[in-house]
Amino acid sequence: MAKIEKFEDLECWRTARELVNYVYDLCEQGALAKDFDTRSQIRRAALSTMNNIAEGFGRYSNKEFIRFLEMSQASGQEVRSMSYVLLDRNYITQQQFEILNEKANKLISLDNGFIRYLKSRTSIVTKMLSFFF
Repeated sequence: MAKIEKFEDLECWRTARELVNYVYDLCEQGALAKDFDTRSQIRRAALSTMNNIAEGFGRYSNKEFIRFLEMSQASGQEVRSMSYVLLDRNYITQQQFEILNEKANKLISLDNGFIRYLKSRTSIVTKMLSFFF
């Protein structure tokens, strides 16, 4: 396993970046390009997935990093919810909807997996400290 030295090394951040780019591409098409409120909302949600991972990486504790990963995951859920609006308003096709949800679900899964990993690392340290003190 490669050492993670910067947020760009994180698979969840790279996946969030793909999600952001896909959302931006969708927002440039058809009627969605003219619906400024909806376009802005889904862009902000997608950007939040990526930026929260980067911000959390820069924090000094796993506990804070987990909090930012949870916000990223929640923003991924918001993208999923917004995808139904886009589909229902015929702003995107069924195929685009499925791709968007696939990308959001992958990110959510990676965020949740990383959260579980960090929590297990935190609990190991806590157990070790309680043993000595």
